[in-house]
Amino acid sequence: MGKIRIRTGRGTGTIEVDEDASKWSGDEFKKIQEARKKATANKMVHTGRGTGSKRLGDMPDPKARPSTEGMTRSTGRGTSSRKSTNKGSQ
Repeated sequence: MGKIRIRTGRGTGTIEVDEDASKWSGDEFKKIQEARKKATANKMVHTGRGTGSKRLGDMPDPKARPSTEGMTRSTGRGTSSRKSTNKGSQ
């Protein structure tokens, strides 16, 4: 199993993670993120450039990605379009 470099901090830094993408992206990461949030619900999080604070348990849960099936997708440098289908994404 190899390592993958991903960008961090507005693209200025990199970290190396295992090749398993479920650890840092997609639906699996949302489940991990929700579990972390529930485990640390009483911790305070700073918001708005450090000017405000909020309990982590009061933050909204991560939302499911809405379906794009049937929406118009631009193709060919924006010169043409077609209806999108979600056959391979699930």
